[in-house]
This record gives sequence, structure tokens and C-alpha cells, in this order.
Amino acid sequence: MRSKLETTEQHKKVDAAEAEIRDKQQLVNYDTKEYPVEILVQKYMEGKDEDTNELFIPDYQREMAWDDARQSKFIESIILGLPIPYIFVADIHEDENDEARLEIIDGTQRIRTLTRFINNELTLTDLKKIQSLNGFKFADLPLARQRRFNRTTLRMIQLTESANEEVRRDLFERINTGSVDLNEMEKRRGILPGQFLELIEELSKHDKFRKLCAFSESAIRSREPQEFVLRFFAFLNNYEKFNSKINIFLDEYLKQVNADPKFDREKMRAEFESMLNFVEKYFPQGFRQGKNGARTTTRIKFESLAVGVALALRKNSNLEPKSTELLNSQKFKDLTKSDASSSKNKVVSRIEYVRDRLLG
Repeated sequence: MRSKLETTEQHKKVDAAEAEIRDKQQLVNYDTKEYPVEILVQKYMEGKDEDTNELFIPDYQREMAWDDARQSKFIESIILGLPIPYIFVADIHEDENDEARLEIIDGTQRIRTLTRFINNELTLTDLKKIQSLNGFKFADLPLARQRRFNRTTLRMIQLTESANEEVRRDLFERINTGSVDLNEMEKRRGILPGQFLELIEELSKHDKFRKLCAFSESAIRSREPQEFVLRFFAFLNNYEKFNSKINIFLDEYLKQVNADPKFDREKMRAEFESMLNFVEKYFPQGFRQGKNGARTTTRIKFESLAVGVALALRKNSNLEPKSTELLNSQKFKDLTKSDASSSKNKVVSRIEYVRDRLLG
């Protein structure tokens, strides 16, 4: 039998666990909504080029991953009236500019597919159930069928504005755990081991790097720090050859450096640390986003600032910039909008913009 002391201690543990459960539940309050396809596409498209669209894709989400066959199958499912999984979004509140936007946590492939189809950018292919629709675009459907498609409603789970970025990323990770392949960085660790990957692992744990980026626990679990380090070196040494297919670009660079007999670990480490020291000295907010660095780092901002700084230091190792206000300029904001992240022109332009402004 348990003693009175043991029983008391157990009650304390149970009470503490219950209190923590209630505390965490408060972070994920949500509402259930239904929207017609036409409205969802409208919310995604209106203001997309200015990065003000109500329904938007965050930087931590992957790029378009479905091929035309998979997109076509999704469209076929809607036409057939089959159940479609919930889309998860979060109501985003920013103190300095509250636009009541909705961040897509899970469902970006579906939203992009709907948009492509309605904009006649997707030709249906490889359909098995409605084979007569193969070769059709949206405009090829009869008007009545177009209207019925646009009126089809999709269900949405909307997190309230109390859900912070770490909660949203954690939810994204949980939704995708067990239902999708390993993320790209996990795949690289398994199939592309070598000298460079070992250095990436080492630098990803650098205290100053972690501090300047303020990675969430969820981001660390999904190996975001390792992805950031790889992106830094790949863009630093190869950004002019970027081909808009980011995973292919990163994989090819990783293979190249892994196999390089002239691989210089110390030189690469020194360049990475010099960049960190410069950012720490001249950019008090580090790589973090938002007012006073309240939000964690996006890949776009990290690549732009880190690579731009490193390129400038290659030109002048004793650089003392006249101004570091470049991050607040409208030009920089235009170049780092999330929907331009995979554009080669934007990648080159924003990296060189940072480099050139620092060099004066």
C-alpha cells in the first residue's frame, strides 16, 4: 500500500498534469467553417502579388509538391462529391498591422490546385473514374458544371488568434507525421551522408546561430536549423545558378561539396561564424521577424540577410556599414514576400540588394 506521503505526491503530479493540459488547450481554441470553392480561391488570390491576401501560405510550408496527375485526381474527387479532408488555418494577429489574415497550416496543395484549375492553368490528366474529362480545363466544362464546382463547399478548422507561431508549426508537424514522407532534410541525412553534412549538423547547433534565429522547439524537431545552414552555403556559393527548384538545387550542392576533395571545413566554419558575428553586432533583432523581433525567423529573411552579409564580407572583411535600415525599406519588403520565394530573379535580387546596401 502507498504511504500518505506517496499518495499526496501522486495527487500533486495529477493536479500539475491537469493544469498543464488546461493551459495548453487554451492555446488551440478553434471554430469550424465551410466555404465555397470560389470564395476560397478568391481569398487566396486577391492581394496575393502584394502579399496582402486574406488566405496565405506561410514561409515554413513547402512549395507546390503535387504533380498534375495528383492535382487532377483531387479535382475529380470534388466533382464526384467525395469527402475532402479539413483545411486547417489560423487567424493571424500582428500588433503593428492587424489585417485579420488566415495562415494555411494544412491544405496548401489543395488551395493551389483549386486556384490552378479555376484559372485554367491545370489540364486534367490520368483520371480513372471520369476518363472523358481527361484533357479538360475548367473553361471546357459546361457553365452549369462550372457553377456547381464553384459552389462546392470545403470544411475548414480555423484556429483563433490566440494560437502563436509555435502552436501553428507544431500542429502542422502533427498533422503531417505519419501521413507524408520524411521532410527533405531528414531524407538528406539518410541518403546523402558525408563530410559536408557533418559540418551542417555541427553548425546547426551553434549557440549564436540558434539565438539569432530564435528557432521554436517544433522547428528544431523538424530540422529547420540544418536546412538553414545548408541554404546559407548553397546560396552563398551558387545563388546565381539557382533554378527555382529549391530541393533539387540544395541536393545537388550537398552532393557536390560532399564529394569535393578540396573540402575545407575550417574555412566554411569561419565564414559562417563571421557572418553571425556581423549580424549580432549590427542587427540587434538578428534574423527574427516582426516588431522588436517578436516572431521567429523565416527562410527568406535568413537567406537574404545571411548570404548578403557574407558576400559583403568577402568584398570587405573589415566592413562597417553606414546604415542597417535596409531591412525596413519597401524594396526589401517587396523582394521578400512569401509568394516570391521560389523566383530566381527575386532570390538573386534580394541577396544582392543586401550585399550592395551594406557595401554602400
